[in-house]
Amino acid sequence: MNKTIRRTSVFVLLLVLALLGRATWVQAYEGKALADDKNNRRKTIAQYAQPLGNIVVAGSPVTGSKKTEGTDLEYRRTYTDGELYAAVTGYSSQAYGATQLEGIYSDVLDGTDDRLKNPLDALTRKQQQPGTVVTTIDPDVQKAAYRALGDTKGAAVAVDPATGRVLAMVSTPSYDPSKIAGSTDGDAWKALTTDEDKPLVNRALRQPLPPGSTFKLVVAAAALEDGLYGSVDTATESPDPYTLPNTRTVLKNENASAPCENATIRTALRYSCNNVFAKMAADLGQDKVKAMAEKFGFNDAELDVPVRAYASVYPSGMDKAQTALTGIGQFDVTATPLQMAMVSAAIANDGLLAAPHMVSEVVDSDGDPLTTYKDGDSERIVSSSTAEQLRSAMRTVVEEGTGTNAAVDGAEVGGKTGTAQHGENNSKTPYAWFTSYAKDPSTGKQVAVAVLIEDSGAARSEVSGNGLAAPVAQKMMAAALK
Repeated sequence: MNKTIRRTSVFVLLLVLALLGRATWVQAYEGKALADDKNNRRKTIAQYAQPLGNIVVAGSPVTGSKKTEGTDLEYRRTYTDGELYAAVTGYSSQAYGATQLEGIYSDVLDGTDDRLKNPLDALTRKQQQPGTVVTTIDPDVQKAAYRALGDTKGAAVAVDPATGRVLAMVSTPSYDPSKIAGSTDGDAWKALTTDEDKPLVNRALRQPLPPGSTFKLVVAAAALEDGLYGSVDTATESPDPYTLPNTRTVLKNENASAPCENATIRTALRYSCNNVFAKMAADLGQDKVKAMAEKFGFNDAELDVPVRAYASVYPSGMDKAQTALTGIGQFDVTATPLQMAMVSAAIANDGLLAAPHMVSEVVDSDGDPLTTYKDGDSERIVSSSTAEQLRSAMRTVVEEGTGTNAAVDGAEVGGKTGTAQHGENNSKTPYAWFTSYAKDPSTGKQVAVAVLIEDSGAARSEVSGNGLAAPVAQKMMAAALK
């Protein structure tokens, strides 16, 4: 054979081997990555080739699928009462992806999760019947929260203190996920993403804001656990007015005539005395307050319910004056409604915090569980004695103090109001908060709630936790105990 021909043959053979090797590499190792690539149209076609699995509330699906025409995507997602449940479901859009439960469980809901396949199907990548996501949401509590929030900008969360089950999660203004579920919904998408009220933001989980005086419960818990004060009825050492340490800044109380000088914790919670809790935080020091806050869940960047919540923050590196301000839920303290519901839930549950979760199980098409979330997976936050004392003081707030609008007939109700400063030098309308618990002694039912009113449109002078947030909590608690 001619030497040149032989060399050419060897070179061509090497090229063929290289091509075979590359093809094998792509199919065996890179195939899944290419299949899962967000820019791979085939993935989207496969995802919407059959009706999606459903998200279920109280035994009934709140999602569905609709046959489409004139597109290679055969089905699109639909929603029942979309605005009501948007903070729970999120959206599944042919054009804009998926969020919340729709995003977390997309593989289960479109039938591509490997757990839905038998071994042969796993090899052939055959798409199976989709699974179902079963939530813990109570539709009566969800509806009560949504209707009570109305046209306000805000959020509300309800939790079963004993189990950690999330009974309601609402964020307003809301949106209808059906309107952005298709591939030609650009106008609706633009309207949502440019809306100054940010309806796509889940305020219940993902917009931590200053919690104001609701944070005083955390400071009171730290003081009782530390032994700074023996009980909620022990007089504190709290001058009124109180000057922030090492400053000339005088901290005032909203009610100038309230008996806040050297007030007990019970009285200080009843009248929401800033001087008491600012001094208490300064006396405890930032490390002790931070430790208690973190027990309740602050600074947890991995809180999944199973949707990930943004971390509620208790800061570090403060001077004594700044630490004092954190005692009234200001300075750089932030919290989500979920976090403040967790505070009340732990107090209601005798000092034990059950891990919050809004999905009870994920099942396949035959109803066999793929994932089950345990109820009552709890951790002790404060002693039983401290929890009982705080419940007693919170009841005083509702029965005789700043939280009277939260009372539920026939139920034990305890709560704490909050009004948080907003803007430079408190120039903007404050946030109104309320966190509470309720128990029905005849049935044993119980619930913990947190409500945030970010903006109600009311005049600044009319903003208060009792006036705006407590009525929402009251309706939610009444629905939960019904």
